[in-house]
Amino acid sequence: MYEPPQFRETRPEILHGLIRTHPLGLLISNGPEGPVANAIPFLLDAEIGPNGRLRAHLARANPQWRLLADNPASPVLIVFQGSDAYVTPSWYETKRETGKVVPTWNYAIVQVRGTVKVMDDPDWLAQQIADLTVSQEGTREAPWAVTDAPAPFIQSQIKGIIGLEIEISEIHGKWKVSQNRPVADRVGVAQGLESEHSSPDMAGLVRSYGGLDGN
Repeated sequence: MYEPPQFRETRPEILHGLIRTHPLGLLISNGPEGPVANAIPFLLDAEIGPNGRLRAHLARANPQWRLLADNPASPVLIVFQGSDAYVTPSWYETKRETGKVVPTWNYAIVQVRGTVKVMDDPDWLAQQIADLTVSQEGTREAPWAVTDAPAPFIQSQIKGIIGLEIEISEIHGKWKVSQNRPVADRVGVAQGLESEHSSPDMAGLVRSYGGLDGN
């Protein structure tokens, strides 16, 4: 990933936070006919290994897991996309001053590399789906639990999936959130995202990374 220094994010808690907030990652691996990619939700075990460990599962009918099982030493790439927003030059003070501006796109993204261990143990898979369910249902007023479904049905569903464990060997973050613009432009971008485009998440990142929290 191209990482200009002003956009590079290295703090583990921030990188892990994006993964937890945006757990649907794009799993990319090599196959005999070229790259293979599938979007699947991941769980992060931050305390395992120097960079954390990811857990996920694929449908057993999905051929990607067999490619991973056949090439256990081959690294995979997982991309987690955070907040993003189009930035119009009309929000820049520089547009009014010189006109020398162009559109861009702001975004926060994390890329992870590691090798995959394929997990085919029913107990592991049962724990995986239970943990994934809690991670998404836990904040609901009346959360659904795996145990709400009939046990034979859940067992049949477990037979249709295969697990993945990925110890993270590399983790990289890029927060491109207008840090390279003059202060007046950053203010304009934050205000524009808050009003015209209703993108409060990205506006918050522009303010935080641009030193505008007090404005």
